[in-house]
Amino acid sequence: MNPLQEHLQGSRQAQMVAGYAMAGLGAILFSAKAIVVKFTYRYGIDAVTLIAFRMLFAMPFFAAVAWWQARRAARGEIPVLTGRERVQLILLGLLGYYLSSFLDFLGLRYVSAGLERLILFLSPSLVVLLSAWWFKRGVSRQQAWAMVLSYAGVVLVFAHDVGQSAGSEVLLGSLFVFGSALSYSVYLICSGELVKRVGATRLVAYAMLVSCVACVIQFFLVHPPEVLLQPAGVYGYSLIHATLNTVVPVFMLMWAVALIGAPTASLLGMMGPVSVLFLAAWFLDEPITAWQLAGTALVLGGVLVLTSRRRAPG
Repeated sequence: MNPLQEHLQGSRQAQMVAGYAMAGLGAILFSAKAIVVKFTYRYGIDAVTLIAFRMLFAMPFFAAVAWWQARRAARGEIPVLTGRERVQLILLGLLGYYLSSFLDFLGLRYVSAGLERLILFLSPSLVVLLSAWWFKRGVSRQQAWAMVLSYAGVVLVFAHDVGQSAGSEVLLGSLFVFGSALSYSVYLICSGELVKRVGATRLVAYAMLVSCVACVIQFFLVHPPEVLLQPAGVYGYSLIHATLNTVVPVFMLMWAVALIGAPTASLLGMMGPVSVLFLAAWFLDEPITAWQLAGTALVLGGVLVLTSRRRAPG
């Protein structure tokens, strides 16, 4: 192997490590939103108000990045978006962040955080399977083993929660959360192709800005302006939700998709819901059992299988 090949291989390895790290940490921060949502719901607000406050606080960040990207395009530093790409960005914003988040927040009104995590665990396999069907891509043996280990862990971690769930509200909430997982999976697949043309930063900024505007419009269609007056705790949790659970992780996840691809990034996203198990025990006093720990070990084992590199012979 000549020096140029060694440099290219080392650079690629560094990109893969960065992609894995951003996908994992972004998933943890993004999944931790369930804790913040549960705290915010204690103030008696509805899902429309909750998501509107989240997007109102996040909007300035995405607007600033979108403006910066538009300036770069005007100076010729990056390609100007085509009409088709603009339409795709609008649709992705409505599908991936507005619809997915809204359905998830609706579901959290009716189901426990544990059941919500279980259903959201369907998202990685949905991305892999939909990608295989949509783009005629095969599922590698490594990805298959990662899913087997991870979902075996999910069964152990959440079987007790599912066994005790009953009633029409639980069914309704489960359907909402499943719809969230499905819409976000489609978003990841579509964004994985579009990000190659428009760039990760621009895609996230524009798509999230579309989502912010949609959430604010929905709020004012449903509620009068005086509903904006809420207790200080709602503003505090919404600020945390907007920054640490929205702005930071969505950029990290999209950069990870650009580096390692949507299927791999989504499978690494399994680390997020597992982390909520410990965050819920810390903040919400939910118990952690031996079965939960065993299931967590299996899920992390699946992540290790996914991220391990095959050694070249010789």
